Amino acid sequence: MSHPDDLLVGIAALVESEHNSRMSLTVVVPGAVITGQLAPEALWKQRVAEVLRDSEQLRSFAAVFAPSRDEDESARPARPTHLHFHVARILQGSYGIPDTGGMYRVALADVSAWTVGNISYSDQ
Repeated sequence: MSHPDDLLVGIAALVESEHNSRMSLTVVVPGAVITGQLAPEALWKQRVAEVLRDSEQLRSFAAVFAPSRDEDESARPARPTHLHFHVARILQGSYGIPDTGGMYRVALADVSAWTVGNISYSDQ
């Protein structure tokens, strides 16, 4: 999609404004279906930084995700440009990878289809 869906932009804006990470969403992007919970960008960056800091080999990359001292709310775009997923999986056949959920940043302009809620599989 070259122009993001206004409904999806509205959902992303609400997640950001309410700092709410309870909204579950499934999106279709080129090459993948991603399902999981949305998170505000600041929370998502914080969690990614924590994971990187815990890795001896990747620790130096944590600084990229840490908020700068000059960063404030007014620096953010008026309309969200990305969705930030945590506890999310890429669906491949009957599997979701990773099993434990991952952290994904998806450009709103790349979403071609979406639905509210998680898609999950069961063996039954």
